[in-house]
Amino acid sequence: MKKSLLGCAILAAVATAPAQADTLLGAYVGAQGWNMGVEGGFSSDASLTEFAYDDSTNSSLYVALEHPVPFVPNAKVARTTLDTSGVTNLNAQFEFNGELYSANTNVETEFEVTATDFILYYEILDNDLVSIDVGINGKYIDGTIMVAESDGGNATTEDFSAVIPMAYAKAEVGLPFTGLGVYAEGSFLAIGDHSVSDLQAALTYSFVESLALDMTIQAGYRVMNVEVEDLDDLYANLDFTGAFIGLEFDF
Repeated sequence: MKKSLLGCAILAAVATAPAQADTLLGAYVGAQGWNMGVEGGFSSDASLTEFAYDDSTNSSLYVALEHPVPFVPNAKVARTTLDTSGVTNLNAQFEFNGELYSANTNVETEFEVTATDFILYYEILDNDLVSIDVGINGKYIDGTIMVAESDGGNATTEDFSAVIPMAYAKAEVGLPFTGLGVYAEGSFLAIGDHSVSDLQAALTYSFVESLALDMTIQAGYRVMNVEVEDLDDLYANLDFTGAFIGLEFDF
């Protein structure tokens, strides 16, 4: 069912896509620093336990390739780290990956998680004022959650990974003759037992504009929700939110 739904999304995008707006092969790369806060819980069953997490600064890197070939989608790959940690005093007994943690115990949690987006998209509108992209995204979530008693007692880890098919869209609006612009970008409508939404919006300023290279600075806000059910024996509902700054190079 997942494969058939994803195939329908691809066929629909191809059927409605016009010829690509780019007249030459182009590429852009970017990097962002994301000051991220985390809320939510996880467990080895559907009864989630809420934990406290420290704010952390994570990175996002991306590269995209655009071309003028009709009906062949453009491609973008983005990789975001979602690492964080924290200490929580348990209000109730908590079991994780076969280890039992008693109520009123201080436990340390640590996430080492990455989200990698494999995006195929079409430019359905592209001019000096407005740009709109639509496509599909296979978001690969991969990571490890570690839980340990602060006094050096019980400790356990859980590895997990999954590819989640999603819809993708991006819209940009520029203010002529100023270098200023805004954009909103998101992946959403996940298919299957697991659900992820990943939305960001930013104000941009192009401080270098030439035939060979454009350079743009970004300042914005990003919100990601990750909800998984029985993913390698992991249940989780986590929100990652915060402001970011970034730099993009358009060749």
